[in-house]
Amino acid sequence: MIGALRGRLDAKSPGTALVDVGGVVYEVSVSLQSFARLPGEGEPVRLDVVTHVREDAFVLFGFLDRDEKELFHWLQTVSGVGPRLALNILSGLPARELRSALATGDAARLCRLPGIGRKTADRLVLELRERCMRETTADAAGAPAPDSTAGSRDEEAISALINLGYKRADAEKVLRDIAPEVRLEDAIREALRRFAR
Repeated sequence: MIGALRGRLDAKSPGTALVDVGGVVYEVSVSLQSFARLPGEGEPVRLDVVTHVREDAFVLFGFLDRDEKELFHWLQTVSGVGPRLALNILSGLPARELRSALATGDAARLCRLPGIGRKTADRLVLELRERCMRETTADAAGAPAPDSTAGSRDEEAISALINLGYKRADAEKVLRDIAPEVRLEDAIREALRRFAR
């Protein structure tokens, strides 16, 4: 199994990073929180990786910090939560805020994440609350990514939000209030923050 990748960031798009490791390019699924913190294309990158093998696919999930990777594992211990839903949850809330919501039993906040209904939110709190209360959270740090143009920025951001389960109209409305000079990664992060309120 692949535990980590260290190489050059070949390309990135919301939810995906291509990492060139000695001429072999790996496609890695990442949360939107990690995507927002990826370095610029062509720059060095290291991702902790979880390898998920299915009968019909070999999928790599990547994380810029161990806190997010740990939460990814924890989320999947909850009945009904697979790797894709776990990544969706981590896209909607930064690891520190997710731990806080779980530790305080804030199921209502979890319900605002796409794909999370009341029953799933309650199960997440029930099964992970104690564990999150025991753990201390390390602050995540990452490098900002380069600018993108406003028009394409909004389309890419809308596409990423739709893939997470938000409605196009809601995504467009939120992005209208975010200044056009704000980078794609920061715009997605801010949109997710506003949806989570």
